[in-house]
Amino acid sequence: MPLLLFLVGLFLVGKGADFLVAGAAALAKRLKISDLVIGLTIVSFGTSAPELSVNLFAAAGGNTAIAAGNVIGSNIFNILVILGTCALIRPLTVQSTTIFKELPFSLLAALAMGFAASDMLFDHASAAVISRTDSALLLLFFAIFMYYAFNMARSGEEMVEDATPVYSLPMSLLRMVGGLTLLLLGGKWMVDSAVTIAAFLGMSEAVIGLTVVAMGTSIPELATSVAAIRRKNSEIAIGNVVGSNIFNIFLILGVTGVIHPLPIAAESQVDLLVLIAITLVLFLLIYNHRQRQLVRVHGILFLSLYAIYLGYLLLFR
Repeated sequence: MPLLLFLVGLFLVGKGADFLVAGAAALAKRLKISDLVIGLTIVSFGTSAPELSVNLFAAAGGNTAIAAGNVIGSNIFNILVILGTCALIRPLTVQSTTIFKELPFSLLAALAMGFAASDMLFDHASAAVISRTDSALLLLFFAIFMYYAFNMARSGEEMVEDATPVYSLPMSLLRMVGGLTLLLLGGKWMVDSAVTIAAFLGMSEAVIGLTVVAMGTSIPELATSVAAIRRKNSEIAIGNVVGSNIFNIFLILGVTGVIHPLPIAAESQVDLLVLIAITLVLFLLIYNHRQRQLVRVHGILFLSLYAIYLGYLLLFR
């Protein structure tokens, strides 16, 4: 039953994100809000809505290990599995703005989380905690990133696709309310069932957050990136992953930590180091490739690394 409840919750969270984003985008369109603002806010937020929903319930219920694990695990999954899968389908050509601006921003996000969780290393504290002050700083970083994104889009360096649906005002509001309801219900079911599954399997909540919950909440990113690469739009495929990783740490972790400070277990420092390392590897592989691409051999490497990491979690944690 907990596994069934988790799957139902995952389905509701995915559908809820779709309904909420479609309704909000249609409403924004009716209010004469530009396609640029819709794309950079509502649509970008859409693929991160499952992580936010799960993390809010995890933080509110005191299941902070699931909340922190979900963010770290989702970002690792995004790079190694999603980009690895896309690279197997077709080479991903990356624009210079992504290499020299968005990817460093993503690395900055991973480093910022690492520093926020390094109390034992730098302050010789008895435990590591991402405090409300740390979380507020992450939200400030997010504000800076959004300022950069708006300025870049205004300058014409980035195009935002106008795929905004057209609904009546009552239908837009109904979709928003219905989507929010599904997100809240699905998020609560996912957290409650994940805690039960962890106890039944004798696994820590952190490992469940890093694996099952992280994989589940990353499905929207996987679907979006695979669909984009099949349409030969590699910039959307990789931009979706990089943007989601930035959102996950600066926005979702920031909001979660403001609600409830997040203790970070000593073993989770390894997961943070993995995230920082693979983000750096992603940058170096693209930067050093003659055509600025992620190719099939990179995809095989990423998927192999994820299999090794998953094996480490299941066998040694």
